[in-house]
Amino acid sequence: MNIFRNVLVAGVLLGLAGCGAESGGEVTELRYQGNAGAVTLPELAEELGYLAPVRLKWIGNTISGPQDIQSAATGQTDFGGAFNGAVVKLRASGAPIKAVVSYYGSDQDTFSGFWVTEESPIKGPRDLIGKKIGVNTLGAHAEAVIKEYLKRGGLTPEEVRQVELVVVPPVNTEQGLRGGQIDVGALTGVLRDKALERGGIRLLFSDTELLGPFNAGTYVLREDFIARNPAAAKKFGEGVAKAIEWTRAHSRDEVIAKFQEIVAKRGRNEDASAIQYWKSFGVSSKGGLIADREFQTWIDWLEREGELQPGQVKVGDVYTNQFNPYATGSVK
Repeated sequence: MNIFRNVLVAGVLLGLAGCGAESGGEVTELRYQGNAGAVTLPELAEELGYLAPVRLKWIGNTISGPQDIQSAATGQTDFGGAFNGAVVKLRASGAPIKAVVSYYGSDQDTFSGFWVTEESPIKGPRDLIGKKIGVNTLGAHAEAVIKEYLKRGGLTPEEVRQVELVVVPPVNTEQGLRGGQIDVGALTGVLRDKALERGGIRLLFSDTELLGPFNAGTYVLREDFIARNPAAAKKFGEGVAKAIEWTRAHSRDEVIAKFQEIVAKRGRNEDASAIQYWKSFGVSSKGGLIADREFQTWIDWLEREGELQPGQVKVGDVYTNQFNPYATGSVK
């Protein structure tokens, strides 16, 4: 976890510089990283008016959840989102962050799958020894699911270490798989559906096969940010929660049309063709409410892996639902 400790050192040097615009003592602008060709829940919330008077300020894009929450921890951004296991690891390193709302998960429509070509000899966990698996980033959702799959397949720790994880941008994963640069590719959502349309690939395993439907990732805020900006924190949690429910209350075509409108309006010169494949955010709870099990599962796993000491992280310290109106039924 040295990378997380280094991030915290950098955060001390940065201090509180660069915080969003303030009004009446609280920020009115939240800096964040987006995803090219996609619309995030905070972006949808802003478009729907759920964040007002708070606004978003885009500072760039990322494909890495751990990097995104590290940026939030150091004050380079005001919020970030990542796989819950990565949130636990960053919290364990001493980062004063708090998860406030779930923003993605896995269900029958939206899940993380690990795919091989149809002619691949890989059929099960043991066939992965000595092979390369393309993932979007290390230390996050894909790595945790892969290691759980290998462990359940009976591989020893030494054998698990012989399975090579290779960082590949998600938009290049299909090409890397078909071209033989990797043996297995992690594909989800629109990229999975586009690859399936072209054919020639088959599913090796998925996270839902291992764990069932579950909330997988959360947005985090720094605790000092929350202390200084309780109203902005509440607006953020409320806005994302209501945006989740808006997507459930509207047809898939209406959601996609809204996403296309948002992408066109922001003018980032990006390819938005993948949006038409959107199905859901995969969030299983009302308004993205967080449950203990969604962090305890990964705390237990990290303890078994030796990355955390028993009792090093307590689930109650990692998250809060206090900014989610669905926790109290106070939705307006």
